[in-house]
Amino acid sequence: QVQLEESGGGLVQAGGSLRLACAASGRTFSYYTMAWFRQAPGKEREFVATINWSGGSTRFGDFVKGRYTISRDNARNTMYLQMNDLKPEDTAVYYCAARYGVKAVVVGAEYDYWGRGTQVTVSS
Repeated sequence: QVQLEESGGGLVQAGGSLRLACAASGRTFSYYTMAWFRQAPGKEREFVATINWSGGSTRFGDFVKGRYTISRDNARNTMYLQMNDLKPEDTAVYYCAARYGVKAVVVGAEYDYWGRGTQVTVSS
């Protein structure tokens, strides 16, 4: 079992930045591919970003357009999402997810463990 806990969400004005963190516990963190997803009210869950076990491979959702950076610190069992130039449409609950294996994937159903989420609200 892997336990995931997100932090760092909050209220920010459009154009601002937030840094989300996902702390993992329970198993060897470096064995897992990690990802961020988000879900806005009334919308489907959406892929945001993923990072492979070493941090050497990352992928982002099309909407990111260079505004976000995903990283991980395996020594600290933590993954991060740096979000810049935030827009009101980025408002959502952001979830971190973990998948045993080395390949970064973008499909939520491929992930085995999920955090409870952290709310990000961007005001216009």
